[in-house]
This record gives sequence, structure tokens and C-alpha cells, in this order.
Amino acid sequence: MSGAVRVGVLDYGAANMVSITKALAAVGADVTAVAEPAGLTTVDAIVVPGVGAAGSAMDHLRERGLLQPLTEWVRDGRPCLGICLGYQILFDASAEGEVDTLGLLPGRTEMLVDAPTLPHIGWNSVNAVRAHPLFEGISDGSYFYFVHSYAPVPADDRLVVARTTHGRPFASAVAEGNVYGLQFHPEKSSHAGLQLLANYASLAAAGAA
Repeated sequence: MSGAVRVGVLDYGAANMVSITKALAAVGADVTAVAEPAGLTTVDAIVVPGVGAAGSAMDHLRERGLLQPLTEWVRDGRPCLGICLGYQILFDASAEGEVDTLGLLPGRTEMLVDAPTLPHIGWNSVNAVRAHPLFEGISDGSYFYFVHSYAPVPADDRLVVARTTHGRPFASAVAEGNVYGLQFHPEKSSHAGLQLLANYASLAAAGAA
């Protein structure tokens, strides 16, 4: 492959597209918005951002005809990074509205347990559970920016890359094969966040080479 890796940002009406698009461009990715199934054929990797509720996110994906094409595209082995709500809907279901979600990872999104405040808003440390290339060059315990009240509970702890504590610890980063998920917003997390997005672009480029 020659040139910058082509990263699509899924535009399904449940995300602030501007900040993640700018951050990916800043780390050298060739970024495009993907708002319909045909857009998936033009990119090497996808980012699923999102704010809001799981039910409305799934409705938007369904209305735009993206639900099945996206899951098939990811299951074919192409890189997918879910951020915040986009991370939560990678799993089987969500307690937020009791809805089925994408089912790309085993587990269920639940409300944070014993949280001192909800939503959990602001900077918090992300602590490694295992080494992973997504966090290459990022110090363990680095701070990232969070805005959420729910977080996935993976059915298999081997998926968990990092945990964060707000009340009880929760899985703030996961990875399985070509699927990655982050509960925090790397695009709002200064240098550590940009490094993480650069790492994702590098992983995507290696897979597309």
C-alpha cells in the first residue's frame, strides 16, 4: 500500500464528527466520512464514534442501511475502533434502553457501579491490564478524557487491555483481533490521545499493506 491509510469515520447521526476527523488527520490518516454502505468499500479502517444513547444509535445505523454492511465489513477482518458510545455498541446488548447492539464483541454494556458521580465526566487515568500495540509509546496510568454513565462488561476478561476506576473499576479499553474499543475520547485527550490514534492508524496500515 502507498500513501496514507484510509480511515473512515462512521457518520450515523450520533456523533460529533469534527473533533475525531481533525485528530485523525493530524496523525497523518486520509480521513473520510462514511454515511452509507458504499463508503465502506473506499476505506482501510473504520472509526465508530458516538455520543447519546445506544437505542437511538442503533436506529440511526438501521435507517441508513449500515447495520448489516458494517458488521459484515468488520467480521471480514478489517480494523474497527469504537469510541465512547461507539465502543459500547460493539458488544451484544446495552442496559441503556435494553437494546441489542452490534454483537461484534461478547458482553453487555451496564451502568457504572458505585460511581461517585454520573455521568463520569473529565480526566481519569487508564491503567494497563496487558500490553497492546494500541498503547505503544503511552505511559501506563496516562490520563484521558471521559464522558459516560455506562461501560461495557466483556464476557471474556481476556479482551480487556486497560481499566479505569470511577466507583468500581471498568474496562476502559479492549481489543480482540481487528476490533478495538475505548470508553474515553482520544480526540479530546491531548498528546496521549493523538499517540493512540496514530497507533491505530499504524495498525490499520499494517493490515492493509
